[in-house]
Amino acid sequence: MASAPSADETSHEAQLEASDDVANVTSGTTLTEGEISSEPAWREEVSFSLAPGEGAEYKLTMDEGSIATFAWSSEGGPVNFDTHGDGGGNSISYEKGRGVPEDEGELEAAFTGNHGWFFRNRNEQEVTVKLRIKGDYGELKRMM
Repeated sequence: MASAPSADETSHEAQLEASDDVANVTSGTTLTEGEISSEPAWREEVSFSLAPGEGAEYKLTMDEGSIATFAWSSEGGPVNFDTHGDGGGNSISYEKGRGVPEDEGELEAAFTGNHGWFFRNRNEQEVTVKLRIKGDYGELKRMM
């Protein structure tokens, strides 16, 4: 006749089951939105409004070869944008767009200086732009 497990055996079995659950969670489980993720959060997020015809420029101080990840979106209508850089007698245009509602990607500094975005609202109503950034840069500055 089998005897009932002792309190120590029951506790040990519970610990094994718990460690199996942890192993199952950490072994290839895909996380859904709202769960813990290893992806770092945005370092900075700015939101600004542009009246019809108004523009704004935001730039990052960056060393040559540094990479910043970005995402921006406009609410109220699309915007025109110019992603560019300047500094030390250098200037570069990375990308331009007209009537674009959002963009995301990586900005790699071609040289040490200021690199970022100029946004202009060509709509007949106010537009709000939300810019999110993370990565290897010094500071985010509003230029105008």
